[in-house]
Amino acid sequence: MTESAPIATDQFARAAKAAGDNLRLSILKLLGQGSFGVMELCEVFGIKQSGMSHHLKVLSQAGLVTTRREGNSIFYRRPLISGRDAWSQWLKATYAAIDVTDALAQPEYQQGLTAVLAERSQACAEFFSRNAEAFKEQQDLIASYDQYGETLESLIAAYRGNKGYALEVGPGAGEFLPALSAQFKQVLALDISPQMLQQAAAVSDEQQLTNVTCRLGDTGVLVQDHSTRIDFAVANMVLHHVPTPKTIFNDVARLLKPGGTLLITDLCRHEQSWARESCGDLWLGFDPEDLSDWAQEAGLIDGQSQFLGLRNGFQIQFRLFHHE
Repeated sequence: MTESAPIATDQFARAAKAAGDNLRLSILKLLGQGSFGVMELCEVFGIKQSGMSHHLKVLSQAGLVTTRREGNSIFYRRPLISGRDAWSQWLKATYAAIDVTDALAQPEYQQGLTAVLAERSQACAEFFSRNAEAFKEQQDLIASYDQYGETLESLIAAYRGNKGYALEVGPGAGEFLPALSAQFKQVLALDISPQMLQQAAAVSDEQQLTNVTCRLGDTGVLVQDHSTRIDFAVANMVLHHVPTPKTIFNDVARLLKPGGTLLITDLCRHEQSWARESCGDLWLGFDPEDLSDWAQEAGLIDGQSQFLGLRNGFQIQFRLFHHE
């Protein structure tokens, strides 16, 4: 095996200096949880936009953060690390060290972060409250279940793991519940929107899915219960609505039994920003590498992947992740 090329001295010095500032250290730890806009970071850390922009410029020039455009908004995040070169290994080690610090322990930081995530959640909840009746029609503008449901259901039919207890995060209009009900002994449908949960419950009642239970809440509620353990979890076209998508991976990893599986169905990265307004999307899809990184950090391993292109330009990814 050949040795990695050494990191250029000036590159290392610039990165080490950038990460050495207490506030920038806290920013880097926060970005380990997901992507944030400049004004959101200002709210979390209680500083003016000019000051935050300066810190982000320093981190960006040092290669410690990168940006991602979501419609008209720019979000900052940690860069994807896929290489095995010395720089990539240093970044991984640096982020791992930052993640175990108490850089976000200050009460004012926690209050600011709670407020930012609450604003995202409220915006999502208000959208579904206003548009619950028309949501399926709006979602069909991107990807109707009829277009990809057969592929999704074939993955469930081929599943050979334990078929005891399944969880669907964000069942929406309940279209996938009949397939889950037919394959698993018990199914829990979990949604943060009372209006959408009512639709899922209506499907369950109409089709007499006696092994399906509907519950209001998010995955964090199940983690706090300390009693829910599942064999299979699915988040079907949900991640792009979630304030911090990485949280789904972390929570489900804690809920899965050994040998359990997480199925993610979601949009690949796209530039059709109208989806934010028309369909309440917080994120314009995801790079496959994002999902793999979040899964790996949560202790899950990559499984089968499939991709389906739609005629309107969107592409759907079907990803299986396993708990060892």
